[in-house]
Amino acid sequence: MDVDAAYRGRFAPSPTGALHLGSLIAALAGYLDARANRGQWLLRMEDLDPPREEPGAADRILSSLLEHGLHWDEAVLWQSSRAQAYQQALDKLAAQRRLFRCDCTRAMLGPGGACAGRCLPRQDDITEPCALRVQVPADCRITFIDGIQGKQSEALGQSLPDFVLRRKDGLYAYQLAVVVDDAFQQVNHIWRGSDLLDSTCRQLYLQQLLELERPRYSHHPVIANAQGQKLSKQNHAPALRKCDAPENLRQALAFLQQPPPPGKLTDCSQILGHAAENWSATAIPRQMSIIATQP
Repeated sequence: MDVDAAYRGRFAPSPTGALHLGSLIAALAGYLDARANRGQWLLRMEDLDPPREEPGAADRILSSLLEHGLHWDEAVLWQSSRAQAYQQALDKLAAQRRLFRCDCTRAMLGPGGACAGRCLPRQDDITEPCALRVQVPADCRITFIDGIQGKQSEALGQSLPDFVLRRKDGLYAYQLAVVVDDAFQQVNHIWRGSDLLDSTCRQLYLQQLLELERPRYSHHPVIANAQGQKLSKQNHAPALRKCDAPENLRQALAFLQQPPPPGKLTDCSQILGHAAENWSATAIPRQMSIIATQP
């Protein structure tokens, strides 16, 4: 298959546990959309938060993806190696006078975790350890069209008048790192779960400030249990097993409401080939979550 270099997608797991069905759905959706559009599919390991990481999880995630036939097109990008790039982005925002230091405790924060003006007048008095936050103008509204969920609009200046880019413990925040790395990898098509939909306007705002291209976003429904909780590592989602890889792919395709591969296809590469040829993004339900019929 010829590759169209204009299409660049990615999958960006955090190494906080093994790959499970919910994360396989996210990986598969992005992989198939890239392959159906003759594009490239990249892998980034978001290993920015050592206290939350599980030893060996990154290697298990990589192995599990390969066991399911999901091969990426370039070397894995590890966020733990990208501190200089994140600091350069902060320096650019600081030069625009967009950042301020914040020493609020959690108990002091307002709705949405905002500092809400407490620290801005006290900048000369605030020393390390402190967080770095970006200011959002009160009249800032972000609008975009999501590939699955449709038109989205948020009065960001009201809902999140400031948000953290570098944490009080010195770790770089997800919102900053993901924007910087998507631009670095020239990612222009982002598939991910609807649980990250509310992060998108913050990322679009940072892209504006940093003068970066805006990718196309598609947020598919997440798989949930009978209590409506997202299937996740925190909710003890079972790890995928190599011996079940073909059936795992079939389950993920069924969740995305894609045409079922013929039963005679038993190899992961065969199932993925059929799925890419018959991929239909428009068939994915415009829902935020779907209850799993089989946990």
